[in-house]
Amino acid sequence: MTTKDDKTLPDLTDAATFRHWTPVSLRFSDQDSLGHINNVAYAAYVEQGRVALIDKLLRTRGDGIDYILASVQIDYRREMHFPGTVDIGGRLLRIGNKSISTGYGLFKDGVNVATASSVNVFFDPATRKTITIPDNLRRVLEEELT
Repeated sequence: MTTKDDKTLPDLTDAATFRHWTPVSLRFSDQDSLGHINNVAYAAYVEQGRVALIDKLLRTRGDGIDYILASVQIDYRREMHFPGTVDIGGRLLRIGNKSISTGYGLFKDGVNVATASSVNVFFDPATRKTITIPDNLRRVLEEELT
């Protein structure tokens, strides 16, 4: 597994940690009965950031390869309220044999409101099986870690 030493993993609450950003408009319908953005909406925002990050890094380089979500964890730090935009910072954290771990910071008006991480497994849609990360994609990913 290619990784940064766990002691040097980035602080996902710090916006300076991220090179890749996805802005998402908050919707009125994302609010719940408490008047704040519902936790399920946070998960959708993380999904938008995750898809944008993986597409940016790998989509055009991996014909016939897809990625499936194995796990996602979200830590809610602050409430968000409509209206506005949430900016999702995304970055690569680890490279495994068949998977990558990614980290996210959600920021509204420059304030961290949540952090998240996910594991995505490389997948061959034709065989419906997981696959080892191809060498050409691994090189791209390793460059992203540096």
